[in-house]
Amino acid sequence: MVKAFDHSAQIRPFQREMAQIIADWAQGTGDWETPIPDLLFFRRDRPTEPDFCLIEPSIVLVVQGTKQMLIGGEAYPYDTTNYLITSLDLPGSTQVLDASPEHPCLGLVMKLDIRMLAELIAQGGLPQLGERPEGISAGLGAMTPAIMEPFRRLLNLLAEPGAIHVLAPLIQREIHYRLLLGDQSALLRQIASVDSQGYRIAKAIDWLKENYTSPLRIESLAALVQMSTPTFHHHFRQLTAMSPLQYQKWLRLSEAKRLMLNEHLDASTASYRVGYESPSQFSREYSRLFGAPPRRDIEKLRAGTNAGSG
Repeated sequence: MVKAFDHSAQIRPFQREMAQIIADWAQGTGDWETPIPDLLFFRRDRPTEPDFCLIEPSIVLVVQGTKQMLIGGEAYPYDTTNYLITSLDLPGSTQVLDASPEHPCLGLVMKLDIRMLAELIAQGGLPQLGERPEGISAGLGAMTPAIMEPFRRLLNLLAEPGAIHVLAPLIQREIHYRLLLGDQSALLRQIASVDSQGYRIAKAIDWLKENYTSPLRIESLAALVQMSTPTFHHHFRQLTAMSPLQYQKWLRLSEAKRLMLNEHLDASTASYRVGYESPSQFSREYSRLFGAPPRRDIEKLRAGTNAGSG
């Protein structure tokens, strides 16, 4: 067996530099937008419990500390030696495993441009791959200098804001190209190639996100993305770890939670707003997903926010 090359010594100076930039930008616990499109920083000062989220197609880097993503019952732990990549909008839970006020967990999330990936694939010149992988559309890639170095240059643009609109798109394109050369290339090509089943499932997910309050007819959605109903159902579950109906339910419940937390709607109003006809059914399904009835869950979240936890 060939032993993978350890790039730690090469990328450590990049990570120290990036950690300082992120720490300077993210002055407190939370997620921080940046002037660079599709780039977000995060900072956590202590380990956290799993927190439900919808993971967009993106790459997540940790430059200090350790996190993990829980998707479909499987854990994806990542630290400074690897990165998390997702190629579909996946419901999951994010959790910080290693962080402290003295040594916070610092990192970034960059949204992937599926159209850009498709353009790079169409240009050719990429290594040929074997059979496309089967499984959930998430993976852990080995961190290399070729991937880390353009990220370092991207972050350094924050000190030169006038150059962001010119140089950031070029560097982000380079990052997409490097990812297509990396060990998670097959996962990305699975979604970006227009002839793939993953591409069709991505189109179905786009429809679900825009129409989650509407009644779901699996046969109609399968026909919309030009798949038979059994094939559609099989590949949807394979790539997202849930059925289309479960995915719609997750979208509804997550939006209801946001409405109650941020817009102060009561549970009954929120349930109707997201497409439920029965508040009692909404309460049962909410409790099953989030571990507590709507009112108690929201009160706990507000208490935690007021206490400054994150």
